[in-house]
Amino acid sequence: MVAAAESGHDGAIAQPHSADEGGPIIAAEAAAAAARTAENPLGRPGRRFDRRSPFMIGMAGAAGVAVTYGAIQTVLAAGEVLVLITIALFLAIGLEPAVSWLVRPWFPRWAAVTAVFVVAIGLLAGFFAAAIPPLITQGTALAHDAPGYLHHLAQRYPVIGTMDTRFHLQDRLRHGLGTDPSTLAGGVLGAGKLVFSIISGTVIVAVLTGYFMANFAQLRAATYRLFPRSRRPRAILIGDEIFVKVGGYILGNLLISAITAALTFVWLLIFDVPYALLLAVLVAALDLIPVVGSTVAGIIVALVALTVSLPVTIATIVFFVVLRLVEDYVLVPRIIGRAVQVPAIVTVVSVLLGAALLGIVGALLAIPVAAALLLIIRETMLPSLDAR
Repeated sequence: MVAAAESGHDGAIAQPHSADEGGPIIAAEAAAAAARTAENPLGRPGRRFDRRSPFMIGMAGAAGVAVTYGAIQTVLAAGEVLVLITIALFLAIGLEPAVSWLVRPWFPRWAAVTAVFVVAIGLLAGFFAAAIPPLITQGTALAHDAPGYLHHLAQRYPVIGTMDTRFHLQDRLRHGLGTDPSTLAGGVLGAGKLVFSIISGTVIVAVLTGYFMANFAQLRAATYRLFPRSRRPRAILIGDEIFVKVGGYILGNLLISAITAALTFVWLLIFDVPYALLLAVLVAALDLIPVVGSTVAGIIVALVALTVSLPVTIATIVFFVVLRLVEDYVLVPRIIGRAVQVPAIVTVVSVLLGAALLGIVGALLAIPVAAALLLIIRETMLPSLDAR
């Protein structure tokens, strides 16, 4: 037997180890043992390959094509999982300011991460526990009564009656909501799959968010180490600024959405508009989508308010217009600040592209991604182009 310390052979690998394995290997292992030092336990890096050799150029080109093709196939095959990972990463970045704010010499990071994660999960679980029963009740009632409401509106307002006659709105509504007996079984099955998908996706996102939060410092350091040493300080300054912008936007957007939902809920209760909680939650979800979300929410709520009376509908429309102005000129500057401002045309284009690529998730993440790209372009590309 050849001693592991003398040969450089790890004692936990390929035992029993003997000289019968071959002279060249034994000699290489002895050289490996001599190359091991305290500073470089795995030996010093060897001489770099000649990148200009025809072989290396060909290998690099072939590897680039293979990696690109493999990356495309991976994205297509794991699209849903990548979306969940992206959501979790953005949530972790959004919660990072709260974690960093809590960290003190007497309050370590792991405790701050635990506190923020437990509070966030507790608030979410408490909301679901309190809201799901009435949401299910109101959602079921709305799905059951929606065709009747539409029939009532068609009789009450001639314009809606004409549209119903021409486009068969009641039949389409029954079919879409699954209240048609011919599609009821499929609707129930589809609803079950949707609920399971939402629950499983929420659990996966929560677990991934916890892992990203707990290892955010290591992920940040690993990301910056990918840059050359000469460019690393600049990358840290730009990267941290991006993290601050994205985190502030996500936290602020969630807070603004909760405020608009609460105000909508109070308004609907005052005027006795049905399904107040369901509509408030819908407003909160749609308000997260930039540009069009609050407008779509206002239209839906106004249509439901139409079942009460025309004056209430008009008042509700005015309420949403005022709410949008308050959100744009009061809440957003005070809560999110002006650091994440993106030009209007870039906002619209980014939201449309995000929605086309990743659906609602893409629309939600479009503005922080656009803000990050604008910052990178402003700090890296434009100075280089201006200097030429």
